[in-house]
Amino acid sequence: MNSEASGSDPQISFRQQPTRVVRRFISSHKSPLIILVLSAMVGILAGLLCTAFDIAINYVVDERARWLADEGGVDFITIVSVIVTSAALACFGFYLVHRLAPEAAGSGIPEIEGALDGVRRVRWWRVIPVKFFGGIGTIGAGMVLGREGPSVQMGGSVGRMIYDMFRLRDEEGQHTLVASGAAAGLAAAFNAPLAGIMFVVEEMRPQFRYNLVSVKAVIIAAIMATITYRLLRGQAAMITMPVYGAAPLTSLLLFLLLGLIFGLFGVMFNRMVITTMDAFVLYHRNEQKRFLTMGALLGAFFGLMLMVAPTLTGEGVALIPHATNGDYSLTVLLLLFIARLVTTLACFGSGAPGGVFAPMLALGTLFGTCFGVICTHLFPEMHLNPGMFAIAGMGALFAATVRAPITGILLVIELTHNYDLILPLLITTLGATMAAQALGGKPIYSQLLQRTLAKQKAAEAQKAAQAETA
Repeated sequence: MNSEASGSDPQISFRQQPTRVVRRFISSHKSPLIILVLSAMVGILAGLLCTAFDIAINYVVDERARWLADEGGVDFITIVSVIVTSAALACFGFYLVHRLAPEAAGSGIPEIEGALDGVRRVRWWRVIPVKFFGGIGTIGAGMVLGREGPSVQMGGSVGRMIYDMFRLRDEEGQHTLVASGAAAGLAAAFNAPLAGIMFVVEEMRPQFRYNLVSVKAVIIAAIMATITYRLLRGQAAMITMPVYGAAPLTSLLLFLLLGLIFGLFGVMFNRMVITTMDAFVLYHRNEQKRFLTMGALLGAFFGLMLMVAPTLTGEGVALIPHATNGDYSLTVLLLLFIARLVTTLACFGSGAPGGVFAPMLALGTLFGTCFGVICTHLFPEMHLNPGMFAIAGMGALFAATVRAPITGILLVIELTHNYDLILPLLITTLGATMAAQALGGKPIYSQLLQRTLAKQKAAEAQKAAQAETA
């Protein structure tokens, strides 16, 4: 039957349904170029989403700080108002996670790793809004959480969304787009394209499928996400710090010692995270009332801390320049390190939607600065600056906990623009990684994924047992 007899004109059909035609072409076409073009689209969309996430969080935090400053003094009404609003914001984030998308709890990075491994499903239609608005609630409330974990999960979810929208039937393409979205999310979260690329290639190496197309796609997505971020937020480094010169060669052993210490601490930190998570689960038992009450109490506490001790709240990026510039004494640095360690464990272990990258960078900075202050007093002839050890500490703690030393080095360099400290960073992160491995420690996100899969298996077994009983 010809087109006239059927009453349909192929050209008119094409003009009326261009989206369907393009979608059909892409879904059936096997050229690697299609995946690369879609990865660019993923990068742009993930960059827009994660940049909007960043802007929204900064708006909430800045407005609350401005409101407190405008009040002039802290009276009873102000105290109550801040505590109540913080509790409400945090409770809102906890509610979204518990009610709509349990997989959006925590950082979300283990979920993306599970998706790349084919053991976790990406429900982007519920993860993206819950992670976006829930993260604004918990991080905006002042909880010690980072925005990079949510950005990685939202970016990976964007990759799966594009795959579904164009109805691709290529499993390899799905894997590549999810990985590309994850890289784009981290690149946009930290304005660090190299770290975003290397995070997927290095940290997700057990799940990432290496081939020429997948690596190109990850690079393209990270580039597009970074360009999008910089168009909207500027090109300056995320952390404003002094640029240090090269460290003396005689001091490199000190950086190695710092790395070994961080290797031990990284293993302990990972175990404390899992222990804290288990303790919170024992408390709330996944009951909505208990879970929301816990979130509200945490939000109220950090609302109070916003007025009493603001350095103990938030992701900690703003704290890093003050620590490295010598604004705190050695005693204060140690107290801040211990206090923020406790608050980081409490917030991340609670299951709130938020990451742990930025809080870990703050912890690494505080302890690294402490170590640097001690070294400057013990070895004045080396003319060291504590800020050098602060920067090395950032990379070392990341390497010890996440077990991705190259990513840690690139992330710190892109965040601070301290390119002359590459050698100390290499030595410190290598020492931290080797020490953590020698002590039997495992990467934090691998442990969290195994914990999630164990809970999933137990839930499935329980359902099967109930079905047999019925």
